[in-house]
Amino acid sequence: MLTELRVRDVATIADVTLPLGPGLNVLTGETGAGKSILVDALGLLLGGRGDSGVVRPGAGRAVVEGAFEGLSRGLARRIEGLGIDVEESRIVVRREISAEGRSRAWVNGSPTTVGVLASLGALLVDLHGQHETVSLLKPDTQREILDAYGQCAAEREAVAAAHATVAALRSREAELGSRLDEVRRRADYLKHVTDEIAAARLRPGEDEALALEAKRLAHASSLEEQARVLSEAIDGEEGGALQALAVAERALGQLERVDPGVASWREMLDGAYAQLSEVARLASAYAEEVERDPKRLEAVERRRDLLFRLQQKHGGTLEAVLQVHREALAELELLDTADADLRSLAVSRAAGESAVTAAAATLSGKRRDAAGRLARAVSRLLPKLGLAGGKFEVVLPPLTEPGPDGAEGVAFTVRLNVGLDAQPVQKVASGGELSRLMLALEVVVAKHDRIPTFVFDEIDQGIGGEVGGQVGQALADVAGEHQVLVITHLPQIAVRADRHLVVLKGVEGGVATSTVDTILGEDRVTEIARMLGDPDGTAARRHAEEMLGRALKT
Repeated sequence: MLTELRVRDVATIADVTLPLGPGLNVLTGETGAGKSILVDALGLLLGGRGDSGVVRPGAGRAVVEGAFEGLSRGLARRIEGLGIDVEESRIVVRREISAEGRSRAWVNGSPTTVGVLASLGALLVDLHGQHETVSLLKPDTQREILDAYGQCAAEREAVAAAHATVAALRSREAELGSRLDEVRRRADYLKHVTDEIAAARLRPGEDEALALEAKRLAHASSLEEQARVLSEAIDGEEGGALQALAVAERALGQLERVDPGVASWREMLDGAYAQLSEVARLASAYAEEVERDPKRLEAVERRRDLLFRLQQKHGGTLEAVLQVHREALAELELLDTADADLRSLAVSRAAGESAVTAAAATLSGKRRDAAGRLARAVSRLLPKLGLAGGKFEVVLPPLTEPGPDGAEGVAFTVRLNVGLDAQPVQKVASGGELSRLMLALEVVVAKHDRIPTFVFDEIDQGIGGEVGGQVGQALADVAGEHQVLVITHLPQIAVRADRHLVVLKGVEGGVATSTVDTILGEDRVTEIARMLGDPDGTAARRHAEEMLGRALKT
């Protein structure tokens, strides 16, 4: 719930903090004191539109900050789904609007967007006022209210899951059909590609091996000559390296006879002799094996030209050519398998559509039953809330085919006066009427609604007397399940408050300003008497005391 709302430099408000609690919080005060400004400030905190016009004259920026505590585990999970960390079942939201019109927002100290605030606000507070977009007007909200009342969550989930399965099957069908059409269109080309590459009998790495072979064949004479020079330099009859090593070996023997300490050199000398002997052998063998074959060179170059042409056509590398061959074969294979796959998918889709239809029918049955019960329950309350000729109905217009939310839409209609046709609530209800209609709904569905806080502004518009008392009772009923904040001029509503706050208007530094006090005891009697018309009158104060006493007993 909203435990504290701080508003600074918004319109006529310099710096006000509203301490709020569970149950029914009532905000009263004289007309023009700034009560609705506080509601508007809360709307800003919940992602409403704001511009430089909300900033108090002379201030650099308007600031609204709210603390929400005691968040349920389920609500915390939904909030975390927005990318917001919930710390100890608590979040703090802050919104600033500069005198230049720039807007910034934070949740738990981390910057966020106004869009995220709006999504967060929809989870935390249902705000009903003359300047707000009432959630009751939204088709999604109407469906959620009906399904919560009818306890349709399991049936909704079954429909959504079955529909998701069908949607996935349809997507796979469409994708496979599209691929099949494309393969059929390209079949001749694909056949040409596979035949051309298959005829070449390519081997991985063949292009590199052919390049090396071509280089050897092209330089065969030079390679043979240099290999023989290398062999002679090491093991030639005159002046070869091995002869020099033999001389060195004899000299080392002479050294060892005089100084045995040089004996370790012999291992190195022997190693050099063995290695040079091996190099000489290899060079001689290489010279003998060098192939001088112009015809082979010509064949190699022809093969390299073929590979080059294929690489130019199909990706630039031999591996790319082989990959093109594999992909073309796979596409052609689709011609043989796709029809069977499509038939199998069609069977699965038909079964899935039957499952959707069955699940939707079950959901529709629960909705029809809930719609009738909800309409009767709300309609019984409307006359008590000042809508004497009111009749509420829930219409379930069928859809052309079941969707993820079922086989029908959900629309709330209302007839506010006898003899008039029922119309969608957004077309016939004024702000006050809509607030009372929402109040009637909340009385009926309070135990099922997951939003923790409700705010009602102008709910007392055009009513008084006994109806005002009934509205107060209804608000108290909803406050038994949710936190409620109501702005009112009616003492019949104010006496029901669990927490009573008064907005006072004054002047500070030559600028009109508003303050808020929490009142108890005699101060509350005085405020109720003021609302009755005479804060200092004995009769009004006695009446106020009686009203407060009766409210405590009910």
